[in-house]
Amino acid sequence: MILGVGTDLCDIRRIEQTLARHGERFVQRLYTEEERQKAEKRGDARANRYAMFFAAKEACAKALGTGFRQNVYWRDLKVGNLPSGQPIMTLSNGALNRLQSLTPDGYEAKIDISLTDEYPLAHAIVVISAVPRNNGSDTNGQDG
Repeated sequence: MILGVGTDLCDIRRIEQTLARHGERFVQRLYTEEERQKAEKRGDARANRYAMFFAAKEACAKALGTGFRQNVYWRDLKVGNLPSGQPIMTLSNGALNRLQSLTPDGYEAKIDISLTDEYPLAHAIVVISAVPRNNGSDTNGQDG
C-alpha cells in the first residue's frame, strides 16, 4: 500500500548561485558527508548533483507528509546508491521516526526514488509504500 508520494523540481542555476554565495555553510547544513563527497567528485557539474539531492530530500519530506517540520531535517534524509547504481533514500532521526509512525504493524516501509537532471533542472520523485514484513529481511529506508 502507498503511504506517501512526493515530487520536486529544482533549478540547478539556483543551487549554483547558492553555492557561490554561501558555499560550505550551505552544503554542511543540507547534505550528509557521503552526499558532499559524491557531489564534489563531479567538479564543474557538482551543482547538478547537489540539485538532484535537494530535489530528492524535498520529495521525501513531502512523501512523509511533514515537509521539513516535526523533527524532520535535511540531513535526516540521505541519498545513496546500491552497488548497481540504483538510487536509494535512507532515513534517520526524526525522519525515521515519522516513517515508522506511518508504517502499519506487520509491514515494513519501502522507499522508491527516481532522480534525473537535464540542465537547468533536476527532478526527483519518491514513493513510500508499506509491504508485508518478511521475517529475516532488512527494511529499506531505515538506519538501524
